[in-house]
Amino acid sequence: MSMRALGGSGLNIAPVVFGGNVLGWTVDERESFALLDAFVDHGFNAIDTADVYSSWAPGNVGGNPKR
Repeated sequence: MSMRALGGSGLNIAPVVFGGNVLGWTVDERESFALLDAFVDHGFNAIDTADVYSSWAPGNVGGNPKR
């Protein structure tokens, strides 16, 4: 897999980033770890952990509520 420079950070990442906002929320802990393990096992190394994407939905300020 061809890695790519992440700006001027000195880090190199795979061209696919895993969207991790669902981990531990709509995907339970066991499945979350299974997904992450498979992602890393296939050579990927970047996870998007932003929790603001749902701010566009009416009544939602973004992020996931604590349970």
